Amino acid sequence: MRGTSRASLQSARDRFEPVLAAAGVHALTLGKELFAFVDALDSSASLRRALTDPSVDADAKGALGARLLTAADSRTVELVRDLVGSRWSTDGDLGDAAEELGFHAVLASTESDDGLQKVEEELFRITRALAGQRELRRGLYEPRIRAAGRVALVDGLLGGQGTAATQVVARRAAAAPRGRRYVATLGYVGDLVADRRSRQVATVTSATDLSPAQRDRLLGVLAATYGRAIQLNVIVASDVVGGLRVQVGPDVIDSTVFARLADAQRQLAS
Repeated sequence: MRGTSRASLQSARDRFEPVLAAAGVHALTLGKELFAFVDALDSSASLRRALTDPSVDADAKGALGARLLTAADSRTVELVRDLVGSRWSTDGDLGDAAEELGFHAVLASTESDDGLQKVEEELFRITRALAGQRELRRGLYEPRIRAAGRVALVDGLLGGQGTAATQVVARRAAAAPRGRRYVATLGYVGDLVADRRSRQVATVTSATDLSPAQRDRLLGVLAATYGRAIQLNVIVASDVVGGLRVQVGPDVIDSTVFARLADAQRQLAS
C-alpha cells in the first residue's frame, strides 16, 4: 500500500489511536468487529467497489458501511464511516487498511496491562514452534481446509496458552490468511507490535543459536543501518546449512549456503 491509500490509513489511525487508548481492554472487541468488516469486503468485489468509488457520496458509503455492522460498537461504526469516506488507490486497499487497524486494536487492548512485549514473545514462540513442521505450516493456510479446521489446528498448537490478544491474532491468521502464509501473518503483526513499541524487528534464521557476542555484533550493525532500536528474534532451523538469513521488514539479507548455491545456479542458467 502506498500513496493515497497509505495517507488515508495513517489519517484514520491518527484519529483511531485516542479511541483505542480510551477503550482499554475493550479495544479487543473493536478489533474483532473490524475483522468482520474485512471478511465482508473480501467476500464481495461489488461491495468493495461500491465502498471505494470516489464518485459515490461519502455519506451514502458511510451508511452502507454502517449497515454491515448493525450490532457493532459505535466506535467501530464511526471508524468504518471514516474509512469508506477516504480515498483509496485500489479497492483492495480498504480491506488491508481495516485489517491493519483491527490488529492495532487487538494489540492496544493489552497495552493497559503493559502486555505488548508478552504478545511479541508469544507470537515469536509460535513461529519458532512451527519452524520444523512443514505440513502443519501448510495446513494453517491451505485453502482446501475450511477456516474452522485451520483454527482448530491453531487451538491444538496453543493448547489454551497465551494472552487473549495472542490467541485472537493466532486464530485470525489461520481463519483469514488473505493471501499470506501463516508465519508471514505472524511476522506482519510482530512488526506492528514493534511499531507500537518504537522498535524494529529483525528475524534471524540460523543453523545454530547465536552466541551473546554474535547477537551484540549483529544488533550493533542493524541498529546503525536502520537508525533505531532492534528487537532480535533468532530461529534455529536444521535445514539451514550455514550462514544467516536476516529479515527486517521487507528487507532480506540471505547469506545461507543454500542461498549462495541458488545464486550460482541462476548465474549459470543466464
